[in-house]
Amino acid sequence: MDQRATTGRHDGGDPPAMEGPRVVEKPRPATHADDAPATGRSSGWIAWLIFLVVVAAVSAYLWQRPQASAPVERGGRRMMQPSSIGVATVSTGDMKVTLDALGSVTSLATVTVKTQVSGQLIEIDFKEGQEVKKGDPLAQIDPRPYQAALAQAQGQLSRDQALLDGAKVDLARYKGLAAQNAVPRQTLDTQTALVAQYQGTIDTDKALVEAATVNLAYCRIVAPMDGRVGLRQGDSGNYVTPGDANGIVVLTQLHPISVLFTVPEDELPAIAKRLRSGATLPVAAYDRGRTTKLADGQLETFDSQIDPTTGTIKLRASFDNGDRLLYPNQFVNVELEVDQHKGVSIVPTAAIQRGLPGTFVYVVNADSTVSVRKVELGVTDGDRVEISSGLAAGERVVVDGADKLREGAKVNVRDANGSQQPPAQAPPPAGEKPQDGQQAQPASGQQQGQAQGNGGQGEHKHQGNGKRRHASDASGAPQQ
Repeated sequence: MDQRATTGRHDGGDPPAMEGPRVVEKPRPATHADDAPATGRSSGWIAWLIFLVVVAAVSAYLWQRPQASAPVERGGRRMMQPSSIGVATVSTGDMKVTLDALGSVTSLATVTVKTQVSGQLIEIDFKEGQEVKKGDPLAQIDPRPYQAALAQAQGQLSRDQALLDGAKVDLARYKGLAAQNAVPRQTLDTQTALVAQYQGTIDTDKALVEAATVNLAYCRIVAPMDGRVGLRQGDSGNYVTPGDANGIVVLTQLHPISVLFTVPEDELPAIAKRLRSGATLPVAAYDRGRTTKLADGQLETFDSQIDPTTGTIKLRASFDNGDRLLYPNQFVNVELEVDQHKGVSIVPTAAIQRGLPGTFVYVVNADSTVSVRKVELGVTDGDRVEISSGLAAGERVVVDGADKLREGAKVNVRDANGSQQPPAQAPPPAGEKPQDGQQAQPASGQQQGQAQGNGGQGEHKHQGNGKRRHASDASGAPQQ
């Protein structure tokens, strides 16, 4: 062996380097970076395990939920959940054929009370808004000037009456003398004319006395009719004349009262026919909002001409107005009953559906299914409608919840309290327990024995917390 190789010398003759102490590296503790692959693998398995558990729980929930909420047909096919509906029974009754119109209340008599003589108003004998009768005093005009005028006319009459009596005496005397030819014939004729003249003067004086008496009576103003007085237009102390435009007060007749309204000219033949037959057509007056009935009356007559601009005709209805709810110029809604259909089938308007078949309703059958039934409508009165054909009295129709119905759909009928009645279903086969939401049907003796022999398989046990769970059979498999 070469000594240089043993000693480690170089060919260059340089002395070998001094070797220092040999350093031994200690093992480093394991860090998170070193364990990252292992930790990542374990975390991935945990995540997958959680995911699988969640999927299994959701699948179990979705599998058992239809069994608790939806009935199952024989063979395991699930049915759609029945719709909850409200129903009404087809009734038989009378339907009114009515016309709706807009009307205005009109008084049968309205009087502006004015003075017929001039003078000072010294007394008001009424209260505003008072109901008065014909002949009741309303006001008093100062009567003294008219009393004096009456006395003067009576005095003139007395004087002229005396002159007439004297002329008649002279006429009788002249007639006797003329028969003896003691006076000329001309004198007799003159006296006869004088008596006639005085007679005419007496007639004039009597008319003046009558006129003064009437003027004196006019000083006492009385009600010309029954009615209600309004607000007074003048006060005591004012000088009134017949030319005053406003008068003293306005007197309006309220009992009875009338309403004028218009209807289309096409409705006139039916109305006229009913009136000619002697029928009484009832009329009802409602307020502006058509929420309160104000009065009941009857149709009196209609106008003689149709308005060509609107194609309508005016009608007048009279109302007793004993409650004083109608006043002149008041706006009212009028309902005129033209005819009445008796003994017809009636349903609520909410039951009427419109679609491709036309006008139809959903009829509830005995097995809690619905059928589409086409109907023909008659007249409508508020929320009721007449069924001309298609339904019979006693049948039940859907009035609420018809949006999602179809032919043959199962339904749950809500009662008056809002609770649902389950649909009628056929009993399950022997040994098969009814599903949730179904009522158990009474079984025969053979079926009851088979049910007992099954050892209570598929029974629902109620836990203390109120939840419903499926019990397992003897093999440990859950019943579906």
